[in-house]
Amino acid sequence: MPVNYAVPEAAALKPVAGVQLGVTAAGIRKTDRDDLTVLLLAEGTQAAGVFTRNRFCAAPVQVCREHLAVGADMRALVINTGNANAGTGAAGLDAARMTCAALAQQLGCAPEQVLPFSTGVIMEPLPLQRLLHGLPAAVADARPDGWLQAAAAIMTTDTVPKAASATVRVAGAPVTITGMAKGSGMIRPDMATMLAFVATDVDIAPALMQPLARELADASFNCITVDGDTSTNDSFILIATGQAGNDRISSWDDAGGQALKAALLDVARQLAQAIVRDGEGATKFITVRVEGGRDAAECRQVAYAIAHSPLVKTAFFASDPNLGRILAAVGYAGIADLDAQAVDLYLDDVHVATGGGRHPQYSEADGQRVMQQAEITVRVVLGRGSASQTVWTTDLSHDYVSINADYRS
Repeated sequence: MPVNYAVPEAAALKPVAGVQLGVTAAGIRKTDRDDLTVLLLAEGTQAAGVFTRNRFCAAPVQVCREHLAVGADMRALVINTGNANAGTGAAGLDAARMTCAALAQQLGCAPEQVLPFSTGVIMEPLPLQRLLHGLPAAVADARPDGWLQAAAAIMTTDTVPKAASATVRVAGAPVTITGMAKGSGMIRPDMATMLAFVATDVDIAPALMQPLARELADASFNCITVDGDTSTNDSFILIATGQAGNDRISSWDDAGGQALKAALLDVARQLAQAIVRDGEGATKFITVRVEGGRDAAECRQVAYAIAHSPLVKTAFFASDPNLGRILAAVGYAGIADLDAQAVDLYLDDVHVATGGGRHPQYSEADGQRVMQQAEITVRVVLGRGSASQTVWTTDLSHDYVSINADYRS
């Protein structure tokens, strides 16, 4: 069960003008579940994407990059689960391109106006004919209020669908933002197995889209980790249909633009944190905040050293205040001139370490009290500057091993 995450009601996920979602059971890997999703987009829709840096990136990631580079408006997204179409060579690229061409033919648009996505088992051929056979049913099912069904259809080892909505007034008009994501394990996005899609009906200048997608990813999906593994398929797509009726956003200088960016970031962070809360086998949701660094990069370096440490993560699972493991992770994070005497460590409200050792007033009972919570904040103050960064992660449980050992069975 996810840590303190409630699946939203379908009615709480607000339709975005210009977006329709449809799902079907195509039998990609299993015969008893929806596994093929389409998002149909109104003419004039813009899209921007941020993708995995894994050099074995999946075929659909490569095709998405090609299609986005064309610069045309986007008319559809197609997403399959059960098969990642990664590590599949030239045949996988052909399959991704044929998928786009088949959907484009149904919609009367160019293949370059379709973006493909896959998630699931790596290095297995995509069952293309099943996918193509399912496309008409997915298109026929498309409707504006299909967000929750679509969020469920893109799941792999997720235990719950993940989605969020927001509304904000921008440049004279109400604007809607709705998004969905999947991911539970193989989670350490470096973009920009995670997929995330956020759509809005706002009218925004095309030149702002790609920088905005990058900024949103860096402050949300690039701040999470479950197990430190960067997937071959990680993708975050920002969609803007332009149908809200607002005066076009052409800069971030006014209050409307800032309100839009804040609302988009809120939705992206809700989705990113939902992935962590539903991490494979997770029993704890852990915030790692590193402050007092010389720059954001070194703060993030220290935060990820803590968040990726198996010893730290298993201590959290056991509710064992073996907090020297955290200090050890700070020490090996790679800051060569770090002054250990200047570092302070806090566990929620408990001051654990200072001056290179245990805080004089720290007691193990206080540490135990915090470690038993479902949500915990680790705060490290480096004493080197004013920069800070936050990362969200999980503990590491027996169930994580079981889920991944049994994944293909």
